[in-house]
Amino acid sequence: MQELAWINGTVSELAAASIPLEDRGFFFGDGVYESIRIYNGKPFRLEDHLQRLRRSAAAIMLDLADLPKLEAAAPQLIKESGCPEAYLYIQLTRGVAPRSHLFPAGVKPTMVMYVRTLPPGFGEAAQNGVACITVPDERWLRCNIKTINLLPNVLAKEKARRAGAYEAIFYRPGGVVTEGSSTNVFAVCGGVIYTHPESNLILSGITRQVILELLPAAGLPFKEEAVSLEQLRRAEEIWISSSTAEIVPVISLDGKPVGDGKVGALAREVRQRYRAAVQDCCG
Repeated sequence: MQELAWINGTVSELAAASIPLEDRGFFFGDGVYESIRIYNGKPFRLEDHLQRLRRSAAAIMLDLADLPKLEAAAPQLIKESGCPEAYLYIQLTRGVAPRSHLFPAGVKPTMVMYVRTLPPGFGEAAQNGVACITVPDERWLRCNIKTINLLPNVLAKEKARRAGAYEAIFYRPGGVVTEGSSTNVFAVCGGVIYTHPESNLILSGITRQVILELLPAAGLPFKEEAVSLEQLRRAEEIWISSSTAEIVPVISLDGKPVGDGKVGALAREVRQRYRAAVQDCCG
């Protein structure tokens, strides 16, 4: 078992991997990425992640000619690493060139991916519920692109950490709740599950997608409809979701309890159904 990196076709140990200083990802955040959870040595929803990677790359006008090489190499890298509980990180940048805002001519994209193990017990604490804060959504208007430009998200996450919270939940002017700094947000209001619809204001997560596939089969009412900050504060339950963290119940928002301050029944049921979907796929 070892953590491996793949850079433009060359495999090495992750700790020894490097890219040139003049990579545009370093200078401009000129790139896109994906992070895929690995269970029992198998990636969960890999093709869904790769499809979103293609969409993100196309949205920033990134050359996709060599992307099939990375897509073909991903399963082999996971297999060679031998890491049972891990994640696969993929990043594409416009490439290496002297620093200039203009797209460089004749430069091939830098394609990077690596496998990193998850620590024992990863995510177990979140099963008992977490605290979140709310912050103004001051990001750009193309949040549907999974770009490596993440400074506003990083600052929001740090605000949450300094407040003793797990995550920061964004709201737009007028109080419309969008998503978390690295998660999608679900709120149960009047027994109905709400989440912001797909748009340029959120990154539609693969875990979000799986949840929305599971809800009809479970007979659980839901709406892809934004909620206000006031609705969120009155919600019976709140959950956040991501590929690595899965489904995390929120039991405190801005220092006040969500519902009765305990993990809700719907959160438990959806989490169980999600884990069953993972088991069906990865064993």
